[in-house]
Amino acid sequence: MKVHTILSITGAGLLLLAAFGFRQASVKRSLPGKPNIVLIMADDMGYGDLGCYGQQMIQTPHIDSMAGNGMRFTRYYAGNTVCAPSRESFLTGMHTGHTYIRGNFLTDEQEDPAMPSEKVTIAELLKKAGYRTGLIGKWGLGGENHGPDTQGFDYSYGYLDQIQAHNYYPPFLYENGKKVMLPQNANGKKGAYSHQLFVEKTLAFLDTAKGNPFFLYLPYTIPHGQHVIPDNSAYAGKGWPEEFTNYAAMISLLDQDVARIISALKAKGLEENTLILFVSDNGANPGFAKFFKSNGPLRGFKTNLYEGGIREPFIAYWPGRIKAGQVSDHVTAGWDLLPTICQVAGIKAPAGIDGVSVYPSLFHTGKQTAHPYLYWEYYTYNYNWNKPGKGSEQPRNWLESRALRFDHWKAVVRSTPADREGAVELYDLAADPAESTDLATRHPELVKRVREMLATATTPDAPFFPYKH
Repeated sequence: MKVHTILSITGAGLLLLAAFGFRQASVKRSLPGKPNIVLIMADDMGYGDLGCYGQQMIQTPHIDSMAGNGMRFTRYYAGNTVCAPSRESFLTGMHTGHTYIRGNFLTDEQEDPAMPSEKVTIAELLKKAGYRTGLIGKWGLGGENHGPDTQGFDYSYGYLDQIQAHNYYPPFLYENGKKVMLPQNANGKKGAYSHQLFVEKTLAFLDTAKGNPFFLYLPYTIPHGQHVIPDNSAYAGKGWPEEFTNYAAMISLLDQDVARIISALKAKGLEENTLILFVSDNGANPGFAKFFKSNGPLRGFKTNLYEGGIREPFIAYWPGRIKAGQVSDHVTAGWDLLPTICQVAGIKAPAGIDGVSVYPSLFHTGKQTAHPYLYWEYYTYNYNWNKPGKGSEQPRNWLESRALRFDHWKAVVRSTPADREGAVELYDLAADPAESTDLATRHPELVKRVREMLATATTPDAPFFPYKH
């Protein structure tokens, strides 16, 4: 693993640091009490959508400043290439060979499958350790009676079902498991933008942060579609199609709201005892990937397991504890967040999880353990409610792709209902990060190794994946 230090900051960056309280600070050895932890998860934000990851068209000065005053990872991978399994992966510390949900899917009731209550989440672990836990944004892991309030969150507000989260002017949201009507949006009105409600609830949660440490999980829906926003004036003069104008404005709004959260923590004297993590759940959609280079130089996009579908931003910010200006190329993944957060909180992670803590990388304490490999599997869904034999020629879902990253190699195996085994594609990420040249025929010994790893990486036949009813 290499860690690089950034030695210069632009004049504009210095102004932002002064305005929002970002600053370079010497690393303190310890702080009293358990730290607060805030995890911000963007929705469908690509690797290249932030300025600190190379974006040229969308302005994200505050997140860029946060990255410049913390640690930015360049080889972080989301738990999956779509939202639901990616979220379960983070919450449980498991890769998608072991998660219950392995793709976006709607049950016969046309709602998200519910993550089983016996699954142990990071919220349950932290709550047991004395943390107040909150979730504000999109749950996506079960409908009514299966929301975050049943999985360790003391407070929750937002969408339960991921399909409902496509609407930024919803007729209702859920607070602590109970439906809350939004009369401002009744009968198609657009009076309450859900993201703005989320930020208001976030600041209110921070207002009540007294006594116990807190864990606040913020799976905001920006910049996921529908791509609408009350004010896109920051980019209105660009002459772009409205969808792209709105997309850029949504990301810049998120950037501004990250600054508001940090300012609120600073005003309450909490900034130096709060770890903030920023990630995205999966890659951007193909249209944005092309227009904005949202997935950077990487091949692929949301719904596939090439780098553009799963490699994501990961920023860690903690003034006085994480040295400013670091860039890490340590290979890490969404299922590593649970053991990392546990170690920050001073508690043990559950045995048998797939995640590996990156605490040593963040704080330079001892040797960083590396994964022998990273593994993903993704089940595509034909979005036809009809079961096979009742108007649909395809199964409800099938194992569309699997991927492995080991050393500097990346293997992708794409399948169809007729060809479940699929051919192994092999890429050398050190020489070919864009995955442009398939080297499988040149390295039969590595293809054999991939097949051996695939045979043991997964627990097959998860409920709903594949759907057999």
